Formats: sequence, C-alpha cells, structure tokens
Amino acid sequence: MDLNNKNVIISRTDSIGDVMLTLPICAWLKEQWPEVNIIFLGKGYTKSIVEAYDFVDKFEDWNDYLNLPKTDKIQAFRKLEADVIIHVFPDKEIASLAKKARIGMRIGTSHRAYHLLTCSHRVSFTRRKSNLHESQLNHELLRPHGLKEIPSLDEIVKSTANFKVNQVELPKTFKNLKDFTILHPKSQGSAKEWPLEKYMELAKILSEQGEQVVFTGTEAEGKQFRDVIPENENAIDSTGKLSLEQLMVLIQNAKNLVACSTGPLHIAGYLGVNAVGLYSPKRPIHPDRWKALGKHVQIIVFDENCEPCSKLKDCDCVLEIEVDRVLKSLN
Repeated sequence: MDLNNKNVIISRTDSIGDVMLTLPICAWLKEQWPEVNIIFLGKGYTKSIVEAYDFVDKFEDWNDYLNLPKTDKIQAFRKLEADVIIHVFPDKEIASLAKKARIGMRIGTSHRAYHLLTCSHRVSFTRRKSNLHESQLNHELLRPHGLKEIPSLDEIVKSTANFKVNQVELPKTFKNLKDFTILHPKSQGSAKEWPLEKYMELAKILSEQGEQVVFTGTEAEGKQFRDVIPENENAIDSTGKLSLEQLMVLIQNAKNLVACSTGPLHIAGYLGVNAVGLYSPKRPIHPDRWKALGKHVQIIVFDENCEPCSKLKDCDCVLEIEVDRVLKSLN
C-alpha cells in the first residue's frame, strides 16, 4: 500500500522508555513515504516526548477515550480517518475499537489470541527470546509494509537526531547550571535499581570535587532519598519540582546522566548526553534488549557472565556495581 497522504496510527500506550524505543518506526515510515501522516496513540504523560519527535504529525491521548461510552469511542476513532493502525503495544480494547471503526489495515503480533479476530495482518515474531533490541523488534510490525530486513542498531540510532526539545523555562535554581551531572536513582519499579547509598556516595565525591550534581525524580521518589542527599551546595534536589518538559530541557543541558533502565536515561540518549545506564545482564531485562538509543550511551553491568543471571535465577548483581566504575564513565 502506498502510504503517502494516508493516516497511520502507531499505538503504544505505555511508558516513556517503551515509547522512545517505538519512535524509530515512525522515521522508517517517513523515509519510505514522506507524505504519510503519522498519528501516535499514547498515554497523556508521554505527549511531550512524542511531540518532540519530528516524524510524528499528531499525538492522540488514549486517556481522553477511557471514560467515553463505547459508541463514542468508536466514533472518535472514526474521526481520525485512519487507513492503518499498528498495534506496537497490544491492547485488546484498542484492537477491537480499530476493527469497529473500520480501519482497513490493522497490524499486530500473532501472539495475541484476540488479534485473530481484530487484526487484518498478524506478524509472527517473538520478543522474549530474541537477540534483537526492542527498537529492532518493533520494526517487525512493518513487514506488511514491505520491510525486508530489520535495520541495524546503528541505523536506528541515527533517527534520534530528529528529537528536538521545546525550550521551556526552567525554575530559577536550575537556569544557570553548567557542566552538571544528573543522578536519577529510582525507576518506579520498572528496573533493577542501583542502591541509593551508592548514588549518594557518587554525589558526595562529585560535589566535593566542585562538580554540580542534580537529583531528579517525582515527588514520591524524592521522599525516598532527599533526606540523605549530601549536604553540599553542589548537590541539588529537583525531585517533584519539574514538569516533564522542564526535565527534558534540564537533561539536554547536562553533561552526564546516570540511571537504570528508565525514561530519563532514554531521553538523555536521544539528546546526545553521556548517558550511563546501570543494568542487569539477565534476560529479558538485559541491555542488549533495553539499552537506551544514542551516540553517547554507556552501559555498565556488574558481570556480563553472571552465572545466576545466565541461568535466569533471581539475582541482584546490579547492586554490586562499584561507584568507581560509574565515576570513570563520566565526562
């Protein structure tokens, strides 16, 4: 199908990191059909992320649909006048709505039983046991549009250059920071986390060397660690003080960002910041699958050959990553 002047919905209604690993398929579509109109269906809190990407034409907030009666949801879908929907994040309700809204081409994985009744094209591939990166796996869903070979990770990383942050104003405290490092200790439970005491040790070393360190996170996350942030004028707490748009600007201005596999690490990767990711080598949460995209992303695991991780046993080896290793990875 020629997609020029057609409306294509990319459906990914989950977290920031997952959304950012999906955006490159929009770049591929635009490269093939420059006049395609891409509508990204996501959760409202990811809107700023999606709208920063040049290859998306419109963001549609799934939250706006949640409380609508069923008939109104179908009508709202029909008003999008979509020709294609790609279910990157499978959702039974969205799949059903897309069919009832008479979207002609509905693409999803063959590994969801409900897609037998709701998708016109079902692509067979497995994520859990694959050696491909998540962003590459998302490209599998482009097979019905003629994709022959999955792009290399280097090719996909090139598309991050089209991520451009809206330059909103930062609170006064953060306006004049220079050559600073961001530490983002928490992940809202989405990843194995490096211990708080090691983040604090790293912050203490940097701040005593005269380096400015900014802690980021939500208000709830800040309550878990702000009382133990080193007492140094160079150690600054921003938790709960920034909108997502402001956080993106702060990250863009930073020299380094240290985090586990979480949204801010992915943002830093896209923005070309020295992004240091602390990961477990255990499948399926290993960095080969989930590392951030970007030219200046560094990945640290405690032991690539960790025996418990290789046997898929419970393992907290990420806790053993030394502060010195992280320190050496910083610009």
